[in-house]
Amino acid sequence: MIKEEQNRTKRANKRTKIETESTNMNRITQLDPASATGKAKQLFDGVQAKLGIVPNLFRVFGNSPAALEGYLNFSGSLAGGVLNAKVREQIALAVAEINDCTYCRSAHTYIGGKVGLSEKEMADARKVSATDEHTAAILNLARSIVVQRGLLSEAEFKAARAAKLTDAEIVETTANVALNILTNYVNHVAQTVVDFPEVKSTAAESAAATPAAACSTDGCACA
Repeated sequence: MIKEEQNRTKRANKRTKIETESTNMNRITQLDPASATGKAKQLFDGVQAKLGIVPNLFRVFGNSPAALEGYLNFSGSLAGGVLNAKVREQIALAVAEINDCTYCRSAHTYIGGKVGLSEKEMADARKVSATDEHTAAILNLARSIVVQRGLLSEAEFKAARAAKLTDAEIVETTANVALNILTNYVNHVAQTVVDFPEVKSTAAESAAATPAAACSTDGCACA
């Protein structure tokens, strides 16, 4: 856990450096739904009708209507699965935190509130924790899938079984992880401008709240 936290802090620092260098601009064109045509316009219209907005991530995805349609279909199919909306958002928050995706962490904090998650439940999810034992087991499985790249140890798989996760829940947890890795990585590549209330990483929040230690090295000019 300590090594994982150190790696998360390193990723947060690297992410901050990249975001600073990007001057808050997308690397990939963010399409304007008002001027979109063809398949992209059709998909944007559907998103607008459902959400009332077309988030920046979808505008980036729209550069490839095939990718946008694939994402929307995959997400829509999982919405009809065995994992309810709250659990899916908790998985999304856990994966976004592990991958240090500011866009997804912010978007799913906003969406999580809309589906009924409390501030504590969302903060806990980002730490791969939940008061409900069954949900906690799902989040732990999700973390193992991300960190181990799907190569679960026998002990990790047995832990999921011991928590009475069904075959369907294990498969859908894996599918939701994959869906969220897709959006995390597209956002990393595109440096998508965040259009939700921004939520900083746990590592960044901890660093900001911790006073810097005084340097005791003679002649050091770090101050």
